[in-house]
Amino acid sequence: MTRLLFCLSLAALFPFCCTANEPVKQFRAGTAIVDITPEKLPVVIVGNFFPKPSDKIVDPLHARCLVLDDGKERIALVILDLIGIPVAAADEAKRLIEAETKIRCDRIMISGTHTHTGPRVAGGAQKADESYKAELLPKIARGVAAAVKNLAPAKVGWAVGNDPNNVYCRRFLMKEGKATTNPFSGKTNDRAQMNPGHANPNKIARTGPVDTAVSVLSVVSPDNKPIAVFANYSTHYAGVPGNVISADYFAVFAARIKEKIAEKIGTENVPDSFLGVMSNGTSGDANCIDFLNPNRKFDYKSVGEDTAQAAMDVWTNIQYFDWVPLGMVEKRITINNRVPTPEEVQAAKDHLAKLPDGPKVISDDYAEGTVRMENWPKTSEVPLQAIRIGELGITALPGEIYGITGLLIKARSPFMPTFNISLANGSFGYVPTAEQHKLGGYNTWRRPSCCLEVNAEEMIRTTIIDMLKELAAKQ
Repeated sequence: MTRLLFCLSLAALFPFCCTANEPVKQFRAGTAIVDITPEKLPVVIVGNFFPKPSDKIVDPLHARCLVLDDGKERIALVILDLIGIPVAAADEAKRLIEAETKIRCDRIMISGTHTHTGPRVAGGAQKADESYKAELLPKIARGVAAAVKNLAPAKVGWAVGNDPNNVYCRRFLMKEGKATTNPFSGKTNDRAQMNPGHANPNKIARTGPVDTAVSVLSVVSPDNKPIAVFANYSTHYAGVPGNVISADYFAVFAARIKEKIAEKIGTENVPDSFLGVMSNGTSGDANCIDFLNPNRKFDYKSVGEDTAQAAMDVWTNIQYFDWVPLGMVEKRITINNRVPTPEEVQAAKDHLAKLPDGPKVISDDYAEGTVRMENWPKTSEVPLQAIRIGELGITALPGEIYGITGLLIKARSPFMPTFNISLANGSFGYVPTAEQHKLGGYNTWRRPSCCLEVNAEEMIRTTIIDMLKELAAKQ
């Protein structure tokens, strides 16, 4: 009886350990970083309504690759220093990865950070850079293959920090008739406005909450040397001055978390191969600007520093597991697109015909987008992924997801903690809730990069929660 009680106590303390009759379980991890900076310059930089070429590199762009293996499952997580990646390109990269590494396509997640200072891979409001896309996809595959070759015994743990200083809802309810409007948006009677300004007397209140969490997945070697810190934060890009190529605050985080760990445990204990990663959370309606208080100074370096410190504050106390189960499920759901009527397309064509020098203002850009959607498909196949790493849950969502959606997923997930990666495996642009659609405003205006139906958010949210529950049921 005493021996039985002793064994039951061990099982309670170490739920992921094997029994006496099972082989020893081993958790492994591998990392790799691949430079994906454009080889040919100039390139057109995303994040602008109108094309702006750049040949100035402030800092290089990378594909940051983490491969995890529990002995039965092997998954790959890839974060690109890009605004996003279209579904077709992500799928092609996964096929290349599977051919080289045997990792199944539905066990691979590829996401953009949403930096606005990189080349365009997705089509969106402007044409994709096909030349850059052709050089990018093989590099992603080589990065994951290198991470597989680097697989080695590892331990894994997680924690959640907090940075409330760099994430604020950027959409505001405005006084009646005071919100910015757009005749080619598919919306009328807008009540919401993005970035209304600090001194605007017509703003009433923010339209939603934000997620201030800095979630941290940490991987170390059996002798506790750091292998990777994979983090997640729900603010937009911070912005880099000038028309330049840059990875924004995401790269600053990667560098600073390595430096902070080295300061804590000694440079000799941090290998050169250490991987720092910051992924984009649910930031569709958030950025770094607090429009309800006096303007404050910040830049991409300060945001990277702040988030790295928030991660470091919890990294020092993470509990590590020698082995945890991995799990990953993928589903593709069909969602209707919001497409313009023939009358809306004709009105946009008539408007553009009056612009001999081409589009100059935002409404002109939306007129072009309306014309581009004349033969837009009626539906989209939207890929969703749910990932389990022990008791940590991760979702992969292909769009710019609002803060309320991320918070609801976290609240209803069976995993504690859970974090959400946006712009994953594709990008359908902004995915507002039905309530936000009613308010209108930018982030709801119809265009190629904001095309899913009004109820898309609910469909995505409920499906991903069910997928997390499905993973949790697979003990």
